[in-house]
Amino acid sequence: MPQSYGGRGGAETLGAKRVAHEGETVLWRDVAIEVIPRPIKAKPALTAIAHEPIEVGLARWVLKGDGFPTCGKKGEGPFHPIILQAANRYRVDSALIKAIIMAESSYNPKAISKRGARGLMQLMPKTAQALGVGDSFDPEHNINAGVKHFRNLLNQFNGDVRLALAAYNAGSGKVREYQGVPPFKATRYYIKKVFEYHEYYKKQVAW
Repeated sequence: MPQSYGGRGGAETLGAKRVAHEGETVLWRDVAIEVIPRPIKAKPALTAIAHEPIEVGLARWVLKGDGFPTCGKKGEGPFHPIILQAANRYRVDSALIKAIIMAESSYNPKAISKRGARGLMQLMPKTAQALGVGDSFDPEHNINAGVKHFRNLLNQFNGDVRLALAAYNAGSGKVREYQGVPPFKATRYYIKKVFEYHEYYKKQVAW
């Protein structure tokens, strides 16, 4: 069954194997975050150095090698060859594509947003149809179409990655309307997330 996610800009809900108790130190592979509904003074950083503990609500988490929550399952590993192939085909940085997928769906190929965006790169139905995608839940179809779409946006905005990301999230019409990144909180937060994830995936490649 497809899992329902919060919005077009990326999936925020993670499937957990179990929930950690206060003061317990655990690994990402054992659990996924459950945000404890009580006020906290500061939001945790979106990125962290691998193996360093971070605080989320009342629980303390230790990052394993892949650094990010990935629906409690396998993360980008199974999709790595598809990502590399699509990145090479459309001349887009593979680490950037991984970052977009992380921000969009947390590597859940069955993700569906409230607006109907589907799959790993959260393709809207009209976009998928225009790109000739038969099944948006097929990882190969979805990633290839998503990378092609992002390449088109890069071309449209003269290689400006920030504007291309804004267009991917909010639509190219909004970027042209505001002559830059639209003043939408969700879009600006999305761009920030992608850039931070991008830094992580670039370091992962360097390892």
